[in-house]
Amino acid sequence: MDHNHYTDDFIRGILTSVKTIALVGASINEARPSNSVMRFLLAKGYHVIPINPGQAGKRIHDQLVHAHLADIPEPIDMIDVFRNSFAVPSLVDEVLSLKVLPRVIWMQLGVQHEQAARRAEAAGISVIMNRCPAIEYPRLGMHAA
Repeated sequence: MDHNHYTDDFIRGILTSVKTIALVGASINEARPSNSVMRFLLAKGYHVIPINPGQAGKRIHDQLVHAHLADIPEPIDMIDVFRNSFAVPSLVDEVLSLKVLPRVIWMQLGVQHEQAARRAEAAGISVIMNRCPAIEYPRLGMHAA
């Protein structure tokens, strides 16, 4: 897949099909982009599970924070990545070790790792890089269900 260009239909298909999103790198700090994106996704009706080892057991937007993806007791449709690009290969390792693989790994603005993306895609996971769902959702004229 060409990760520099995604069709609107591809992005819309992901945003309309996923329901449960693990947000890796969630911040309790309301000034951080991960916090506002999480708030946006919750307002649009997604079930968002924050992941942050340093905040595990606390709550962000009333959602229980987990330390690791494997700690989530339910299947995840999409991983939304708020980590730097250097962290992506180990995150993909963590994703590929899950009993039930997510359908999508979505890397936020500025986050890209082609080799890790190819590994995830080889396992059947769709990958979006360097995009933000909170920007794409309104850009595509989508509305909450």
